[in-house]
Amino acid sequence: MSDAEIRQVLGLLYQDDTLRVLAALALERSPAESGLDRDPMLLALDRLERGGLAVQDGEGSWRLRRERFRELLHAAAPPPEPVSPEEKVLRSFLVDGRLRAIPAKRDKQLVVLDYVAQVFEPGVRYSEKEVNVALRAFHDDYAALRRYLVDEGMLSRENNVYWRSGGTVEA
Repeated sequence: MSDAEIRQVLGLLYQDDTLRVLAALALERSPAESGLDRDPMLLALDRLERGGLAVQDGEGSWRLRRERFRELLHAAAPPPEPVSPEEKVLRSFLVDGRLRAIPAKRDKQLVVLDYVAQVFEPGVRYSEKEVNVALRAFHDDYAALRRYLVDEGMLSRENNVYWRSGGTVEA
């Protein structure tokens, strides 16, 4: 569907006589109930038919083609961007950068933990307090997040000092 077709339909909706006939059809009334004289009404019906918004059945009755609006919406919508499985998991568990919940399923949990682990720079040592502050930005149960990160080998710990030891690294 082209931009010209979309502009055509918008132009039809801008014209008073066409809009009045369209309103009558939308209310499942006769086009004659639009309040227009016969010739302007027939001209408006012709324009609506050419724009794909009205159709006449075999008995001569007119009806609104509501599905035309859906066709135009789909034609104007940009194609969806491909989303990786990891991105789907992150979108379902993160809202404005915070975790709604810590995933129960391990495969989803690993995706989320990998994402969280990326706030820690490889090779940098962090105190437990610094780790807690960073994790609290993601979830109020920062202790559980810290434990999961250590258990999965994404953070290592020794003498209350933590460092990143796993997860993906951005190049």
